[in-house]
Amino acid sequence: MRDSTTRPAAAPARPEDERLGLGRSLAYGLQHVLTMYGGIIAVPLIVGGAAGLDATDTGLLIASCLFIGGLATMLQSWGLPFFGSQLPLVQGVSFAGVATMLAILQDGGDLREVFGAVLVASLIGLVLAPFFSRVIRFFPPVVTGVVITTIGLTLIPVAANWAMGGNAQAEDYGSLGNIGLAALTLALVLLLSKVGSAALSRLSILLAIVGGTLVAVLLGTADFSAVGEGPVLAVPEPFAFGLPTFGIAAIVSMTIVVLVTMTETTADILAVGEIAGTRVDSRRIADGLRADMLSSAVAPVFNSFTQTAFAQNVGLVAITGIRSRFVVTAGGAIMLVLGLLPVLGRVVAAVPTPVLGGAGVVLFGTVAASGIRTLARVDYRSGMNLVVVAVSLAFGLIPVVAPTFYDAFPSWFGIIFHSGISSAAVMAVLLNLVFNELRAGNRADASVLAATPPRMVRSAQLSALQDGDYFQDGELFDAEGRPVPAVTDDEYEHVRARIEAGEITDTTQIPRILRRDGQDRPGG
Repeated sequence: MRDSTTRPAAAPARPEDERLGLGRSLAYGLQHVLTMYGGIIAVPLIVGGAAGLDATDTGLLIASCLFIGGLATMLQSWGLPFFGSQLPLVQGVSFAGVATMLAILQDGGDLREVFGAVLVASLIGLVLAPFFSRVIRFFPPVVTGVVITTIGLTLIPVAANWAMGGNAQAEDYGSLGNIGLAALTLALVLLLSKVGSAALSRLSILLAIVGGTLVAVLLGTADFSAVGEGPVLAVPEPFAFGLPTFGIAAIVSMTIVVLVTMTETTADILAVGEIAGTRVDSRRIADGLRADMLSSAVAPVFNSFTQTAFAQNVGLVAITGIRSRFVVTAGGAIMLVLGLLPVLGRVVAAVPTPVLGGAGVVLFGTVAASGIRTLARVDYRSGMNLVVVAVSLAFGLIPVVAPTFYDAFPSWFGIIFHSGISSAAVMAVLLNLVFNELRAGNRADASVLAATPPRMVRSAQLSALQDGDYFQDGELFDAEGRPVPAVTDDEYEHVRARIEAGEITDTTQIPRILRRDGQDRPGG
């Protein structure tokens, strides 16, 4: 007799394959969209402003970025053969290329050259995707940390310009009214970030922009008259700004951006795989990168830019515990629908520039802080990585503090190095090769910038004590109560060599290690 008892559905073989039903998937998918919405609209706002677009064309850019972001997210999470990691990863237009795109525009290029550079660089990335596991070693944290930090720092002047009004020719540029509106928006971001509600905190940027805009409306400084111009519903038109043009220098700069983007996406794939508790192998990474690059290559056709995984949504997966990739697919579908509504883009484009400036301070500063967090994982003991970081960051900031620095150089050189991110990336990769990959000639104490070694006192120098040092039971201690080993010259060099090699991390164990190595510690 057949058992008519209702049995629960079998658990999926992979946690990311869980299906939650249409209603819950759409609700959780909307949450993903709201989490990343502020980030995905920021890039077209920045680039559109730099390109001199009006509100209608900027709205078209925003709608296009939402449309392509939705398609890219669905490809990445749902997956096709050889394309898509099939993980809960939200895709959207990447911040990494903003500084480079601004450099192209500032050096006489237009949006068509930007789109051409994105198209070619993404195709190069698509070819490199299966081999990226070999290339990625040239982008360790010391390189990616420098690049991400530079991205944030080079965008801070953009936020300041927005806070002042965005148009240096306007009568109210830099007025207290504009800066006050930016400050109010910034205060709202900080206030909403401080509240106990996690949902409000995650939406602090978006809600602060809404709040700042409402205040601007009450003050009569917001103009939404252009919102009604143009269609309410429309499919993004291919090459709406004209066919792309191709500049070698712009392509080289954007290829560097694409390599950095691939590094970030790889890190996000590994992170979300760990969070979801699922297996991630090299083939899955390659499939994810191919989806990333295919989406980026298609993006300029529909007036958008390079695509990447959004790290904040990886954090949302960890916070909510919702690991289903179909939830993210639903979020992609929501973005796709929003991209078919250019009227929504025009509303966003009408947000007062000072409001965006206040939000930009946090948004761009967060990017820089993320890079600093990456740099915190770097080993600085030998000083080699300190040289890489110091010189690369300096080169990255030269175009920011001295915009005319490269004016006398050939135009192709200027396009590459007028971008702080390109300057920093080129220098970081080259210096990492010289100091860390090509080790010939390296010495543990060769760099004048080498981190100070753990404190030790030679036997002949015991009289050179510091304030607070003291002896107790025949042992020397510093003012904090930490033992200071007394060693011979040979022992000093032996221990220091092992510290530089990373074999010793706890200096309190030095006497025990010396004894274990067969060397008698004098004065013990």
